Amino acid sequence: MKTYTAKPAEIEKKWILIDAEGIVLGRLATIVAMRLRGKHKPTFTPHMDMGDNVIIINADKVQMTGSKRADKRYYWHTGHPGGIKFRTAAQVLDGAHPERVVIKAVERMISRNRLGREQMSNLRVYAGAEHPHEAQQPEVLDVASMNPKNTRSA
Repeated sequence: MKTYTAKPAEIEKKWILIDAEGIVLGRLATIVAMRLRGKHKPTFTPHMDMGDNVIIINADKVQMTGSKRADKRYYWHTGHPGGIKFRTAAQVLDGAHPERVVIKAVERMISRNRLGREQMSNLRVYAGAEHPHEAQQPEVLDVASMNPKNTRSA
């Protein structure tokens, strides 16, 4: 029996809409990363971009367990000596671009190579409830009902 390998013409991509309101960040990121890679499909081929296009709305209302909102830090370096800086997850979520928390969480679960960058281009994250992809007719994926641990009240 030969191993199945998908050809580019056989790849079928769908559009998925996920509402992140009240969803735990890490659990949301794992589900989205799996969808972006295409591992939920029986025809999964590791070296091909098999994943679906994922739209996440209400990214500013994502939840974190424990005290991660106050303690989790996002670091960067300015390039100057002693130039390491950080922001907490609360500062990022309350700032101008709260969707970056979700993007970073998913990005760190995708492989860091050309294929990973191609898969990340299929992710669209919006802080509010509005998105410009109605024409693609995305099907709604209810992450909250998959597992009771996926949700958390504020």
